[in-house]
Amino acid sequence: MSLSDTVADAPSVPAPRSPEGQGRSRRREPRTYDFRRPTKLSREHVRILQITQESFARQATTTMTSLLRTGVRVELVGIEQFSYDDYIATLPSSYFVATFTLEPLAGKGALAWPLDTAMAMVDHMLGGSGAGDQPNRPMTGMESAITGHLLDRLLDELGQAFAPVTPLSPVLDSVEYNPQLAQAASGSETVMVATYSMRVGAREPDVTLVLPFSSFAAPLNNAASPQLSDSAKHKRQRALEAITERLNDVPVDVSVRFNPLEVPSGDLLSLAVGDVLLLRHAQDSPLQVTTNDVTFAHALPSNHRRRLAAEIVPDTATGGKDPA
Repeated sequence: MSLSDTVADAPSVPAPRSPEGQGRSRRREPRTYDFRRPTKLSREHVRILQITQESFARQATTTMTSLLRTGVRVELVGIEQFSYDDYIATLPSSYFVATFTLEPLAGKGALAWPLDTAMAMVDHMLGGSGAGDQPNRPMTGMESAITGHLLDRLLDELGQAFAPVTPLSPVLDSVEYNPQLAQAASGSETVMVATYSMRVGAREPDVTLVLPFSSFAAPLNNAASPQLSDSAKHKRQRALEAITERLNDVPVDVSVRFNPLEVPSGDLLSLAVGDVLLLRHAQDSPLQVTTNDVTFAHALPSNHRRRLAAEIVPDTATGGKDPA
């Protein structure tokens, strides 16, 4: 089963490209479904995220065009669920990864794009063309300060894009150039990865935005809850009452049994006709009334006319109170 089946309404997400543009596409490539890590990102979640992420893409396009003084286009490609380790494994060894906090939510997010694109952005902000080969190295203090201003603006736009879903004030935490060192989440934590196609001048890199699912689960569930009219709420209430009424008529198996006892396997295997098995159940002790191995009442043996019966009695284990 492919994960893309569970988020069919969302476009598939290609893997981030390497600096040489030799990225491995996931558009039509099936991936093994891990039942130990069930899918948490539902279609409703994806629809809500698409709205917020497309809004962020539009605002990021405007912000980056203004700061870089060149043509910039940012478009959402798709949204998928990964474990954080699986996401990191898709990135090359040298990459620009900015982590940020998600106040007032717990956890961290990450914004990542190729390192040569990050260097080209600095070149643009300093008045250059951004063309040609860019250095493949960590940024200097001045380059980091210039890039930090851009990241702060982008994180402000991200907070505004998520405002309809949850209050969010992202703050830049750190920048890493080796994805393995970017500790935005634990390795097994489920993250939501939004992939964007971006054009900066002549460059067309992929950009990924990583957010922890656990931090956004409650806001997404609240946003996915439909706002119903009074008539729709009334219909739902009537349906609930009808189901509840019918549930009271559903037959269930009920057993009346003695207290369980332990018997050595050797004694059990040697039982023969005529042997006596001591139940060690006091004669005046109530029997257990159970269904599906759950004790819900106690009873004493009795009879009703010519049939055996069980008379419900107070539960002595709860201090003489009637069973719930």
